[in-house]
Amino acid sequence: MQKSTLLAWSLLILLATIWGSSFILIKKGLLGLTPQEVGSFRIVAASVVLLPFAILRLRSFPKKRLGYLLASGFLGSLLPSFLFAVAQTQLESAITGVLNGLVPIFTILIALVLFNQKQRPKVYLGVAIGFIGTAILVTANGKSFSGINIYALLVVLATLCYASNLNLIKQKLNNIHPVTVTSGSLALVGPLSIVFLFGFTDYWNKFLKVEGILEASFYIALLGIFGTAFALVIFNKILQMTDPLFASSVTYIIPIVAVVWGILDGEHIYFVQYIGMVAVGVGVYIANGSRSGLKKNRK
Repeated sequence: MQKSTLLAWSLLILLATIWGSSFILIKKGLLGLTPQEVGSFRIVAASVVLLPFAILRLRSFPKKRLGYLLASGFLGSLLPSFLFAVAQTQLESAITGVLNGLVPIFTILIALVLFNQKQRPKVYLGVAIGFIGTAILVTANGKSFSGINIYALLVVLATLCYASNLNLIKQKLNNIHPVTVTSGSLALVGPLSIVFLFGFTDYWNKFLKVEGILEASFYIALLGIFGTAFALVIFNKILQMTDPLFASSVTYIIPIVAVVWGILDGEHIYFVQYIGMVAVGVGVYIANGSRSGLKKNRK
């Protein structure tokens, strides 16, 4: 194996490990913080780390597209951070990680419905299998089916936000460097998170006073810094070395990492839930693997 290929695969596995660990970090953060504090603190940490990039790049950013950049901040960062935090108060991190794999499927559906991008027949088969798996995970409660789990639906909604953001970037922010989009969008929603964290939660009053809050804050800081900022650098490096199709394969590894972390943390997953997980994974693999080649657009 050539050194460049080995490095690309090593970076891909590292990226999947970071993103796959996000869900266990949220779980640990919730031990000392409220979901609202987890969601806002995560964005604050990420936006602060990427602020130098935003300052340098926003000066030359087209002013007419700032509205799209703000929308990207809401859809790609702010809303999902709160949705995941609330969902994981009642949902195992392993199941959350698997449901997160729905992003490619929703991306395909949005492109089909809103932008009339036709796909191969196998794509629709993959979408169908993926949604069957989702239905199992959303309705399964332990060994039986007991109706819709609203918290699982919050994760589905978060993946819909991610997918909408990807289509927004592709249609309205195309040819803009990913670092510019990510740092700029976080710079726009970061102040909102700061105001919310210190003005509408009890985080400041609890800081240094409540047992466990420092440890919880540390976990969420790791999530914001590594899960967003550092992971973005790795993802861009992978794109430079390979292509978007190779980089997108991280989608298949993230759920595996999330499930392993869940098992190591003592989470109990029932057989019927494993069936749902496998169905989601197979559906995503068929749908994403059957798409036509992606073009690499960078600036």
